[in-house]
Amino acid sequence: MSRLMLIFFVSLELCYYLLIVQTGIVEHFSSNIYFLAPLPIGGVIGSLLSFYLKTTNSNKISFFLIIQFMLSLFYPNLSQIMLFLLGVCAGALAPLMIHELKKATATDLGLSLSVSYIVGTFLFNYEASKRGDLAIFFTCIVFISSRFLPKEKAKNYSFENHSLLMMMLWIFLDSALFESLSRDLSIPIWRGGFSYEIAIFHILGIIASFSLTIGKNQKELLIIILFAFSYLLYFLREAYLLSMIYPFVISYYNIVILQSILKKDFKTIGIYMVFIGWVASGAGLFVAVENFILFVPVTFLLIFFGIINTQTSKNKEIRYV
Repeated sequence: MSRLMLIFFVSLELCYYLLIVQTGIVEHFSSNIYFLAPLPIGGVIGSLLSFYLKTTNSNKISFFLIIQFMLSLFYPNLSQIMLFLLGVCAGALAPLMIHELKKATATDLGLSLSVSYIVGTFLFNYEASKRGDLAIFFTCIVFISSRFLPKEKAKNYSFENHSLLMMMLWIFLDSALFESLSRDLSIPIWRGGFSYEIAIFHILGIIASFSLTIGKNQKELLIIILFAFSYLLYFLREAYLLSMIYPFVISYYNIVILQSILKKDFKTIGIYMVFIGWVASGAGLFVAVENFILFVPVTFLLIFFGIINTQTSKNKEIRYV
């Protein structure tokens, strides 16, 4: 029972972030970065508060969920102060949620993300200004679930330690493409009848992340290649193929990130979420809103040149040895 509650807790809080914080509010306020600025500022502060507040994690979760519920009652008519407070809640709950995932098995983790992606995909077309009921519903279920979370950590499964910069790069590439796609009426993969393809390939990406046995460097290269292919399909306006490749890489790299940071201590998780959850994603949003998406291929060129230089240096070292 507690494992089921953990799945509900994680998956529906992720749905709240996706449908309310990331897309609902941004779309309702027409991507006005200056008006929305208090949201990410609050997110950064919330991520830091999550480990500086001197009380139990259970009390922290309840406290921030109660504030989240109260703010949801006013959705979407939120003032800048309310946006700041919502950012604080979202920022604090993210590391708290990841810390609770230390109690999850690989199956729990996979199911949590599967549920969030499926629900998020099929509710994406729900009008942004009318998602207040969803915000209240998600928060209520998450709060109830938080009362019955597992008490003990699950047995560890395989982990890999990817660098913070690499994870920030993935989040940036994802955010820039996602925010661009959600605004581009010429290739509306979520609103163009591809919901089933998107949901299926989200699940396939999760399965692949647990089943593919490749090394750390090969895994990082695979993610970059899949992102490069996704951007190529976006520029070519190939919506059908994009609705398969892009969800796959989203699911795949998110599992990789979670596996990489689950062994970190709580304070480190909070700090990581500042850079992963707010700095990198905020940069991606800025690129999309300012229509700088055409400059992203330069990022890929720099990455590939960096990989080539690194590989060349290693070959030289081997030759001289």
